[in-house]
Amino acid sequence: MPNFYADRLFNALERNDPAPGMLLVAAPGMFSPEFARSVVLIIEHSDRMTFGVNLTARSELAVYNVMPDWLPVTAKPQALYIGGPVNQQSVVGLAVTKTGVDMNDAPQLNRLANRLAHVDLRADPESLAELVDGMRLFAGYAEWAPGQLHEEIENGDWFLAPALPHDVIAPAAQDLYGDVMRRQQMPLPLFSTFPADTMDN
Repeated sequence: MPNFYADRLFNALERNDPAPGMLLVAAPGMFSPEFARSVVLIIEHSDRMTFGVNLTARSELAVYNVMPDWLPVTAKPQALYIGGPVNQQSVVGLAVTKTGVDMNDAPQLNRLANRLAHVDLRADPESLAELVDGMRLFAGYAEWAPGQLHEEIENGDWFLAPALPHDVIAPAAQDLYGDVMRRQQMPLPLFSTFPADTMDN
């Protein structure tokens, strides 16, 4: 059964290489329940490791209660997101810059893709107010050992797609997984409503 969706979705698709600013989109029928219908933004990819954050897992914890200084630049819903299972005591910040901002002139921003940045949370939040359209804060992250992610991609667990700025600060009502699937080549849009648990279908 694990190869069923891989055969249909991945064998005919162009394979992209993981890179910062790319999305890892979970295959329909993802074996790992914690990553079912997940969309992970890759922040770092090297021979040593890959890490990123899941953009779809919102917690019930308000940013105001844990990092109130960052509230003015946090996009709604202003909740802490669960970036992944690793080191959930740490927080990762991502931002969407305003149009025209040159990230080379902003040392607190590490460019990932067009208008997408990894934020140095040691910076003064007020210094970002004129630079960003919004931020997300993520508790923890997802991490892969050397070679692990490539193996999972070859197994058909994930496919890669370019990230768009609004993916990071999607509103609460948006089905990000469905939206990302719908903008891909066929047959991926057909699986945009695939449930996290097939028993719900």
